[in-house]
Amino acid sequence: MPYISKVAKTAQHTKLLKPTKLAKVTSSAKSTEPKEPLELVEPINLIAPDYWDAGCAALMKQDRMLRKLIPKYPNAGFLTTRGDAFQTLARAIVGQQISVKAAQSIWNKVLDATKKKSRKFNPQAILKLELMELRDAGLSLRKVEYIRDLAIHFDNGGLHCAQWDKLDDETVIAELTAIRGIGRWTAEMFLIFYLMRPNILPLDDVGLIKAISQAYFSGEPVSRNEAKEVAANWEPYRTIATWYMWRSIDPLLA
Repeated sequence: MPYISKVAKTAQHTKLLKPTKLAKVTSSAKSTEPKEPLELVEPINLIAPDYWDAGCAALMKQDRMLRKLIPKYPNAGFLTTRGDAFQTLARAIVGQQISVKAAQSIWNKVLDATKKKSRKFNPQAILKLELMELRDAGLSLRKVEYIRDLAIHFDNGGLHCAQWDKLDDETVIAELTAIRGIGRWTAEMFLIFYLMRPNILPLDDVGLIKAISQAYFSGEPVSRNEAKEVAANWEPYRTIATWYMWRSIDPLLA
């Protein structure tokens, strides 16, 4: 079956991925991020990134496994951006260390709580809520601290949001991981799902490692270094390759 271009096709409303991990910084408090794809927020941009088709074509020439995988999942959709920056990161914090189902339930309650104070979900809406209102939504005390700290960073202009499109990947990661509750994996998911960067390789993602193990090592355990060696053949489209690795173990509509 030949590869089918997805830029022009009508996108279906799917739940794409479900991220995983979270940890680190600004204070001594640390969080432990999940480590498999996590569902963030509903996609609003249903047009594939402009590099998608060229990247798929290049990967099928460069990599023997992707030559088989990409045509195998013609209905797996394509990468779409998710909500706004604050919502994307807030939703990731809510989803730390819990199931996708539980995360969605708590997220809905957080949204309901903010609607009582504001017409839209934004940093100001979170900051208007009392601690117990967020706790009553199902957030742990630590997650309340994390989501409020995130809101403060956005509200006081402490983040260079307007410049993110112009900054390199590692600079954006460094800025995001300076926020409590956000570790490298979450920052990488942000680069993939919000900034839609083409060459991100989230080596802390257990779903990716599992997929590489199954596709390239017959299911044998795979180290980070081995996964990185495999992914060297995916440059400069490691994001697309990661997407299809995820699809290989969670096909969605495939």
